[in-house]
Amino acid sequence: MKMIGQVVENVSLLLLAFALLGLLAAPGAVAAEKTKKAIFAGGCFWCMEKPFEQLDGVFSVTSGYIGGRTENPTYENYGAGGHIEAIEIVYDPARVGYAKLLDVFWRQIDPTDSGGQFVDRGHAYTSGIFYLDEEQRQLAGKSKNELAGRKVFAKPIVTPIVPATRFYPAEEYHQDYYKKNPIRYRIYRGGSGRDQFLEKIWGDQSRAAKKWSEAELRHRLTPLQYKVTQEEDTEPAFRNEYWDNKRAGIYVDIVSGEPLFSSLDKYDSGTGWPSFTRPLSPARIVEREDRRLFAKRTEVRSREGESHLGHVFADGPPPTGLRYCLNSAALRFIPVVDLAKEGYGEFLPLFQKK
Repeated sequence: MKMIGQVVENVSLLLLAFALLGLLAAPGAVAAEKTKKAIFAGGCFWCMEKPFEQLDGVFSVTSGYIGGRTENPTYENYGAGGHIEAIEIVYDPARVGYAKLLDVFWRQIDPTDSGGQFVDRGHAYTSGIFYLDEEQRQLAGKSKNELAGRKVFAKPIVTPIVPATRFYPAEEYHQDYYKKNPIRYRIYRGGSGRDQFLEKIWGDQSRAAKKWSEAELRHRLTPLQYKVTQEEDTEPAFRNEYWDNKRAGIYVDIVSGEPLFSSLDKYDSGTGWPSFTRPLSPARIVEREDRRLFAKRTEVRSREGESHLGHVFADGPPPTGLRYCLNSAALRFIPVVDLAKEGYGEFLPLFQKK
C-alpha cells in the first residue's frame, strides 16, 4: 500500500508539473495569437525593411512579392507576372499600432509617383497599401486623406489602398539585405534619390536615420581616421598609407564604402598626399568653401558618408587640370583582384585591357 501511495503521489506531482507548464506556456501562446501582419509596397524592398525593423513592437519584416497573376514568383520573373516588391511586417498591436506603421510608411516613399519609386521605374516598383482586414482599410484611408489635407506634397497622392492577395517571401539573399551587404546597400541607396527626396520633404528626420552615431564611428575608426573624417584634421605629408601607393584598384570612403577615386587617375603630385585628377563619379563628391586657414579653398567630402576627404585645387595635370589632394586616413584601398569579392565588380571593366 505504501508503494501504491508513493506512485499516486508521484503521478499527482507529474500532473501538477504539466499543469504549471501549461500555465507558463499560455502567455506566449496568447501573445502569438495577438500578433498581426501589415503589408506595404514602397519600391525597392531592401530600402523598406530597416525603418520598420527599428520599431519597438515589430517582430519581423520580410521582403517579398504581391499582387500578381502567377504563383511562386522569383526575382527573375515576378515582374512579368504582375507582382510588385513589398514587405510583410509581423507586429504586436499592443506595442505599435497600425496607425504608427502607416506614418512610418508614408515617410519612406513618394506617394505621388505612379510609375515607380525614385531610380527604380515600372509597375514592379510602385507603392501600395495592402490591407488585411476592415480596420486596416479604414485606418489606411484615414491616414491617406489626412496626409493629402496637410499639403505635404505638391502633387496628388496616388498610392492605392487595396485588399491583400497572397504574399510570397523573396529569396533568402534579399532578406535583411542592408545588414548582409551594407556597402552595396549604402551605395545603391545613396544613388537612388530616395534619401534626397525624403530629406527635402521631411527635413532632417530622414537624414538622421542614416547617420552613424559618434560612438559607432569612434569604435569603427582609428583615432586618426576619426579626426580626419569627422573633425577635418590633416594627416602628415609623406607619412600616410597611400601617398606612394602604385597598385591598381579603387579608393573608397573609410566610413561609408562609397567608391570615390581610381588608381587610373592617381598621380604623384609631389605633395606627400594621394592626389587624383578626377573622381570616379562627380555625383559622389560634395565640394564646400573652406576659409579656415585665412585663404579660400575648396573642401572635398563624400556625399553618403559626409566624410572630410581633403581639398581640390586647380593646379593639376591634364586632362582635367585638377588636383584632388586627399587624406589616406579617409580612404580604404581595394585592389583590382578584390573588387568582385568586396562588391565592386562593376569597376572591373575599367582595368581590363582594350
